[in-house]
Amino acid sequence: MTIVFDNNMPIYIQIMNYVKKQIITGRLNPGDKIESVRDMALELQINPNTIQRTFQELEREGIVETRRGLGRFVTSRESTIMQIKKEMAGELLERFVQGMRELGFEKDDIVAIVKDAVKDGKAESRTDRSE
Repeated sequence: MTIVFDNNMPIYIQIMNYVKKQIITGRLNPGDKIESVRDMALELQINPNTIQRTFQELEREGIVETRRGLGRFVTSRESTIMQIKKEMAGELLERFVQGMRELGFEKDDIVAIVKDAVKDGKAESRTDRSE
């Protein structure tokens, strides 16, 4: 496991996002056992209390479940996993649109660029709308 930490965001949130990505991309499946606090802390070389806080938040959000004496596991609720996916997509989209607006693009331009990128598989700047 490799995470490059951003100094502008709390580490526990970055680890939460990492675990969520692992779940929505299928690297961690519903019902899979998650590494122990100790193992993850050693692997990431961070304080075990930070990992514990991460797991507490993930559990509070219903993303992981603790089974007494067995450890923590990814939720088996597909609806929860789909909700995580939608939330993360929304956050990504929001950052993208904000960045495009900061570059001076209007709504129609942003939509056209996204359509082209999806169609062609790559993003290219479209400043001339007369094509």
